[in-house]
Amino acid sequence: MLERCEEIMRKVCADFDAELKEFNGERDYVHLLVHYPPKVALSKLVNSLKGVSSRYLRQEFTYQVDRNIMHGRFWSGSYFAGSCGGAPLAVVQRYIESQGRPGPQPEGRWSGSPTD
Repeated sequence: MLERCEEIMRKVCADFDAELKEFNGERDYVHLLVHYPPKVALSKLVNSLKGVSSRYLRQEFTYQVDRNIMHGRFWSGSYFAGSCGGAPLAVVQRYIESQGRPGPQPEGRWSGSPTD
């Protein structure tokens, strides 16, 4: 399921001349690392990602989606976007990869960060 959703997210990003660098999450949230050009309005990209993924997940899991959650909305109306300006991309990717994995994290997951 996550693989198909990731594929869909990649296509949406491509429509915006953006690139999905990393995708991870759990049942109720996702983390995306997206490289997008300055001409793209972030709000439009996020709204498109949320809309397309919501339609796919509702269609794929019709009987498992509780339509009463979020007052009939699949995703929350809010989102967080942060810039990773000076951080090495590999560090940000490792952070996203580590999300959604309960339990102990692998040794040295932050190695290579500027503070090492």
